[in-house]
Amino acid sequence: MKILVAIKRVVDYNVKVRPKADGSGVDIANAKMSMNPFCEIAVEEAVRLKEKGVAEEIIVVSIGPQKSQEQIRAAMAIGADRGVLIETEEELQPLALAKCLKSVVDKEQPGIVLMGKQSIDGDNNQTGQMLAAMCGCGQGTFASEVAVEEGAVIVTREIDGGLQTVKLNLPAVVTTDLRLNEPRYAKLPNIMKAKKKPLETIALAELGIDTESRVQILSVEPPPERKPGIKVANVDELFEKLKNEAGVL
Repeated sequence: MKILVAIKRVVDYNVKVRPKADGSGVDIANAKMSMNPFCEIAVEEAVRLKEKGVAEEIIVVSIGPQKSQEQIRAAMAIGADRGVLIETEEELQPLALAKCLKSVVDKEQPGIVLMGKQSIDGDNNQTGQMLAAMCGCGQGTFASEVAVEEGAVIVTREIDGGLQTVKLNLPAVVTTDLRLNEPRYAKLPNIMKAKKKPLETIALAELGIDTESRVQILSVEPPPERKPGIKVANVDELFEKLKNEAGVL
């Protein structure tokens, strides 16, 4: 069985981002880029499934600029076998991303598609669900535990009321949550081996996909600065400030 893992190149989670001067988007010039943390968890889970003998091959796919090869190579260093880059300079929205992934799924015919539940830049949490709908297969979102048995995958997912377990016939799409696993660090020999693993590059135009944006970003602004907290001497003063200053009572 093949496992297809979708990953995304994003600004590193340790970097404090700021909007562009014209408010048209986020300024990522000279910012450190890395693999989306949720995607890294998906890669780790795929490698663990392969180590258990569930899968024979792990394919990593990313959609973005040529520099996204860095993140694909990073996934290969963790344990993926080969990579596919759909190269584009466009900022694609979830629907367009799902269409691109659908074309790869049709070609590769994986048993499981693993991907992060969301990216830390857009925070949309939509691509996995859209892809499952397009493929006409089951979906297990927010996975905190994944187990594969013959012809099916059992996903324990986090919901508001606790945990829910679903059994999905293969093929299926699974999106990963933070508590699924802790990604390993790539070892130097594996980093060197990753440089020689096959990586296919496909131009977005070759897919013949409609990537027209359905959502328009009007402006990007930083959140308002929070006022510093204060200490009060007693409960009476607290009630007075909540009533007269904050206006919440």
